[in-house]
Amino acid sequence: MPKLTFLPHETICPDGKVIEADENETILNAALGQKISIEHACEKSCACTTCHIILRKGFDSLDEASENEEDYLDKAWGLEPDSRLSCQARVGAEDLVIEIPRYTINMVSEDH
Repeated sequence: MPKLTFLPHETICPDGKVIEADENETILNAALGQKISIEHACEKSCACTTCHIILRKGFDSLDEASENEEDYLDKAWGLEPDSRLSCQARVGAEDLVIEIPRYTINMVSEDH
């Protein structure tokens, strides 16, 4: 099983965390299953950018983003070339290192 290393995030995951995930599982579902509360205001429907993540390792092991995901990523705070929406990015065979950006464009947490 691939390992997902979440880098420390001030509020969501202060100490960072390493988890295992099934191949083809979304990064968001893997995180939520291990109590890493990445925001997902649109309920995982690829209609916002609150679940934006940056892949620090393993980006090329993921399938390409859809056109719809790319359109939403263009609106994400802190967009980088290795950014994805965690509700859409599915785990491949390689380990990943994931950074959760400090901010989202959502002004109020939906507290899922």
